[in-house]
Amino acid sequence: MSVRIENGRALRGGQWSDRPVVVSGGRIAGEANDAAPDAAPERAIDARGLLVLPGIVDIHGDAFERHIMPRPGVRFDMKLALRDTDRQLVANGITTAFHGVTISWEPGLRSVEAARTFVATLLALREGLACDTRLHLRWETFALEALEEVREWLVLTPAPILAFNDHTTGSVLKGTIARKIGQMAERSGLSQEDYRTLLDRVWGAREAVPAAIESLAASARANGNVLLAHDEDSPAVRARFRALGAVASEFPMNQETAQAARDAGEDVILGAPNVVRGGSHNGALSAAEAIAAGRCTVLTSDYHYPSPLYAAFTLAAGDHEALARHWPLVSANPARVARLSDRGSLEAGSRADLLLVDASDMAHPEVVATMVAGRIVYARRALERRPSAGLAQAAE
Repeated sequence: MSVRIENGRALRGGQWSDRPVVVSGGRIAGEANDAAPDAAPERAIDARGLLVLPGIVDIHGDAFERHIMPRPGVRFDMKLALRDTDRQLVANGITTAFHGVTISWEPGLRSVEAARTFVATLLALREGLACDTRLHLRWETFALEALEEVREWLVLTPAPILAFNDHTTGSVLKGTIARKIGQMAERSGLSQEDYRTLLDRVWGAREAVPAAIESLAASARANGNVLLAHDEDSPAVRARFRALGAVASEFPMNQETAQAARDAGEDVILGAPNVVRGGSHNGALSAAEAIAAGRCTVLTSDYHYPSPLYAAFTLAAGDHEALARHWPLVSANPARVARLSDRGSLEAGSRADLLLVDASDMAHPEVVATMVAGRIVYARRALERRPSAGLAQAAE
């Protein structure tokens, strides 16, 4: 079945185009199909007054945790949580999502057991989900007991992203534990005293961590997984993880580290909520400033699924040409980092992951419809009409 999206402004090749977007076989059709009046599509969509944008590719998002545990100690069924998350993703224009499941030494929400359940549930559900949903394995580098299980998950299909996370060192040496002990303890289901005791025991195994990191990085390289490093705090740390195969710096802690990555031709990944809120919630570098300085190439949802859409429009500040320049931050660029060459654009042959967006109020854009692999998976209102009803007649 083919679909012709008419009357909208489509972002193609970094430029706005009034030409219809034709979808056939789950992909964007070429210009020959656009201009062939005799090859009438089976369905037509009137996108009058709407922008047609490539779908959002979110390579780091963990807002699903709130669907699993909306309050400390209050848990919900994993299938229910993931299905509810799926609806939220497509309603916010996210057509490809890498769920950032943390594999930690903590008990509770981020435990190895919880990750095991999450992975199994996602694998069982993913073919029936509207969003193309994949895994982003966030391995806490002190979770040594999880090393072999994470290594097994690397060979899953589709291949997960692997990110190295070290929140333990920061907790011990940089005072994070003093600021976040309540949140960490609640998440794990421990008292603050028991959490500190556990942290002390985990910290005692620190000499084994570098070898574990090197071992898992070698497995990821051999398997072809995309490898990232999280919260790098210096150019030297970036150089260390670059040598291990980490292709991008995810949430670098300062401008110097971000610049070191960009000087090496690498991508820098920051959170879209940082842009929407006007700064980092934990005092890290400003994403908007990093983007303006050329030090950020990818924005992710992080902990808030509406933010990628809103961040691109916030950066555009009401200017459609600026929106065209900034949209790759949430579409083409993350697709490139994830090695998904079939999406992130509306060029002929690309997978038909796209959005129809009402930008009449550019400060509050609204996703009107979302298409994944040529199938409409979310719609706020009726848009379709059949060619036999007259292509020039507006849909009611």
